[in-house]
Amino acid sequence: MAHLAAKVGLETSVDDFPDYVEHNCLGTAVGLAALRRAGFGGRLVLASSMVVYGEGGWLCAEHGPVAPAPRKTADLEQGQFEPPCPVCGADLSSCPVEESAPLAPRSVYAASKVHQEHLADAFSRSTGVPVTAMRFHNVFGPGMPRDTPYAGVAAIFASALRGGQRPRVTEDGWQKRDFVHVDDVARATVLALVENESAGEALNIASGNPTTVLEMAEAMWTAAGGSPELRPTVTGEFRAGDVRHVFASTERAEARLGFRAEVDLLQGLDGLLGALVGAKSDR
Repeated sequence: MAHLAAKVGLETSVDDFPDYVEHNCLGTAVGLAALRRAGFGGRLVLASSMVVYGEGGWLCAEHGPVAPAPRKTADLEQGQFEPPCPVCGADLSSCPVEESAPLAPRSVYAASKVHQEHLADAFSRSTGVPVTAMRFHNVFGPGMPRDTPYAGVAAIFASALRGGQRPRVTEDGWQKRDFVHVDDVARATVLALVENESAGEALNIASGNPTTVLEMAEAMWTAAGGSPELRPTVTGEFRAGDVRHVFASTERAEARLGFRAEVDLLQGLDGLLGALVGAKSDR
């Protein structure tokens, strides 16, 4: 059995491009070649990501399921964060994204994750090794990376609270994500290594419960004690390559693996903020 991971997080500039390609794409290719030379004949689980979906799932009242174009910088600067229908320009409704959705990466990190999936698929076809691509959504919990702009939003908020700073929430805070606890991610990964039904497929690994980024920030702030001076602030700022709403359909993971997330958001935050308190006391 083998498990491949990668360099994670949204890049901060074009200068980061070579590192992402080297670590995620070349690194995966080197790892797969090493497995082939070793005569690997087990199962392979690839740590992919929800970023491969781009803008996620959207519905137009007139045109049904649609794939919005990348959001325009000019619109974001005006506070227009919701993407319009690419056919008629009307408002859209977000919906859970399924694994069959087109892959539409919006950043070099996302592009590298798509490439990882393609490399793993090519490896599988060449060697017969069964591969499962696990599209992890927003993973949180103890052990998250600290004090780095490349971390996920939960880790960024945790670092701010640890440092006695107010978490800064981009856009208007209403962008939706699916936060899944690391314990559930670990359990799903083990299942994918032993359950034959997942071979050759991509699976969303998520809680199935969309949460806005502002809700997550305020839940973390509350769990950390709710000091007024540390209450999250909504900045209206945006990050290039970021997307509006991405949350998962979890039906395939349940059908193939029997997987359903067990750690709810508040329960998971208790453990995370407990780790934060320990980090502060160690200083």
